[in-house]
Amino acid sequence: MDDTVTTLRWLPDQGAPQQLFLLFHGVGANAADLAPLAEQLHQAFPQAAVLAFDGFEPFDGIPGGGAGRQWFSILGANDGNRAQRVAAVIPALSDLVRAAQQATGVDPQATALVGFSQGAICALELAQAHDGLAGRVLAFAGRYATLPTLAPRMTTLHLFHGAQDDVIPVQHARQAIERLAAIGGDATIDIASGVGHEIDEHLLRSALLRLSRHIPARTWAQAMGAAPGQAGADDDERED
Repeated sequence: MDDTVTTLRWLPDQGAPQQLFLLFHGVGANAADLAPLAEQLHQAFPQAAVLAFDGFEPFDGIPGGGAGRQWFSILGANDGNRAQRVAAVIPALSDLVRAAQQATGVDPQATALVGFSQGAICALELAQAHDGLAGRVLAFAGRYATLPTLAPRMTTLHLFHGAQDDVIPVQHARQAIERLAAIGGDATIDIASGVGHEIDEHLLRSALLRLSRHIPARTWAQAMGAAPGQAGADDDERED
């Protein structure tokens, strides 16, 4: 694993990890901001390794940036250049994921990418660029840089959003699930009423339920002798 990237780790008390959760924070934050989420995942899945990373760059949104980090700059970001900025960091992100898998001995299908805000953008785009690099993506308060035209066949996508998010409006999540349903993606969506740009207890509870109860479409397809990815997206919104 790249030691130049600050990483916080939660590991099983005994034995080798059976699952791997990789956490990517939002812009201007850092790995420590996701510690409460990491603790919840560690408690729910004690045999998993949970790793939270610092973004590759110092946050440039304010002078000095403080302790904040970013995966890519948002200065001057718009719908015309966002996809290009995300694409530029995908190679380094994929290397980071593969290094974590190698270090922990966990294979891609037992790996989940968990992102918040800018971290969710990166996780979604990483799944598009490298289908099957992870078995699941949990995207909190995120969006696609560009809505996909092809859906991942080996990665299940779980979208979580606050209905009152004023940073990345919930409409982005609704548009994403509609597009994924149209192109045969394996995806779910959970929207929490009265919640803004955050991971609140309702969305966290929904995420834990999705992880423990949602059977990926490719698993059903393989059991039925069909090709992976034939089942469509679950576009039934669950509003807490």
